[in-house]
Amino acid sequence: MVDDAAHGTGKSQLDKFKQAARELETDDDERHFKEKLAKVVKHKPVGKPSGS
Repeated sequence: MVDDAAHGTGKSQLDKFKQAARELETDDDERHFKEKLAKVVKHKPVGKPSGS
């Protein structure tokens, strides 16, 4: 595993994730988090796979 501190950023990936969550105001309220997440993540429709 590579430590981001070795690259001069000084923040771990977890710290960066937490900071991004705070900036999006999604870090404390689960409902609010899911609302924000729904705007970012697209759900694939459920159905039969096409092909052979």
